[in-house]
Amino acid sequence: MVQMETLPNGVRIVTERMDTVRSAARGIWVGGGSREERPEESGAAHFIEHMLFKGTEHRSAADIARQTDAIGGQMNAFTTKECTCFYGRVLDSHLLQALDILWDMVYHSSFTQEAVETERGVILEEIDMYEDTPDDLCAEKLFGQVFQGSSLARPILGSPETLKTMTGNSLRAYHQRHYRADNTVVALAGSIPPQVLEEIRRRFATLPGGEAEPQPPAVYTPSFVVTEKPIEQNHLTLAFPGLTYHSPKRFALQLLSSILGGGVSSRLFQQVREQQGLCYTVYSYGAGHEDTGVFCIYTALNRETEEKALTTIRQVVETFLKEGPTPEELERAREQSKANVVMGLESTQARMSHAGRSLLFTGEILSPEQIIAAYDGVTRQDVMELAQQLLRWDQVSLSAVGQVRTVEEYKALLFS
Repeated sequence: MVQMETLPNGVRIVTERMDTVRSAARGIWVGGGSREERPEESGAAHFIEHMLFKGTEHRSAADIARQTDAIGGQMNAFTTKECTCFYGRVLDSHLLQALDILWDMVYHSSFTQEAVETERGVILEEIDMYEDTPDDLCAEKLFGQVFQGSSLARPILGSPETLKTMTGNSLRAYHQRHYRADNTVVALAGSIPPQVLEEIRRRFATLPGGEAEPQPPAVYTPSFVVTEKPIEQNHLTLAFPGLTYHSPKRFALQLLSSILGGGVSSRLFQQVREQQGLCYTVYSYGAGHEDTGVFCIYTALNRETEEKALTTIRQVVETFLKEGPTPEELERAREQSKANVVMGLESTQARMSHAGRSLLFTGEILSPEQIIAAYDGVTRQDVMELAQQLLRWDQVSLSAVGQVRTVEEYKALLFS
């Protein structure tokens, strides 16, 4: 059973005891992510994620690594536009020690200038690696255009220009402003000894409060962007307005995406790849944020097959808008989505992540039964109406990476 409580300072704690396992997954979820950065701070949230592994007032980076390995533990972290998460898994007999290490890392990092200089080089290499990953670059360029003017448009990793000004003191100050009680969720799932929960309450009750800095809303703006890259394939992402991550229509959007491009039986896969052999990869996905979202169709192919592929993609979308899903497609997508929910929550790590992310972003945690019921409640009419609401060609965007055409040429291909 999932249990939730809120400490007097605003920290939220969510636990799910699982009597059939001997491990426990734990996570500290901090709201904000890169969206809370000022323009000159771009990349700070991600930089801090790195720095918290580089040593504390009581442990060196090597100590953190050795002590984690000594208890057979796993530790990792990630930063997104809207959160940073530090997570891991360990046997229940070592959970208190693992939490002590995690607490020390996240809230007592030393932020030495020597470590900053070392890690800056690591992140610059990470940026170069991202530039060499064309599908990621394609999506990043898209976000930079369709959400231009907002913090959502800026890359999570920052840029060499913003990173070079960051110091141990500036990162420590950012950490103090953003790692607050009001935007923190502590999540545990698995075998949880009673004393662990008491220790979490004791430690996290000491976190200072605060308020998030107001952020201007991000507004989707149709945009076309092309990026020259000397690679063999061109990578294309078409985008339409999407939904927020707490929209009640998100379950209908998942079914819509599954039918259009969610698997090997989807319309896009069958028509663009299987029937015409125009590409190896084609799929659709939705990306939701607090106040906006996008719905994307991605493919990678040769320059010579772009015209036919874009024409086919448009035809697939147009047919769907006119006819909607067949009953068979809807049921197949529904069962696929329900199976993904159930199978995806069969580990302590997955359950902790579901609980922590849900509580942080939406303020509630839906049970598997509630999620399944939500999918069961989606009708064919719901999917059709949502498609007609979102998949509008006057709102389409495109990002292309590779041996690309001009923006005008891509518009001609799509709208001719």
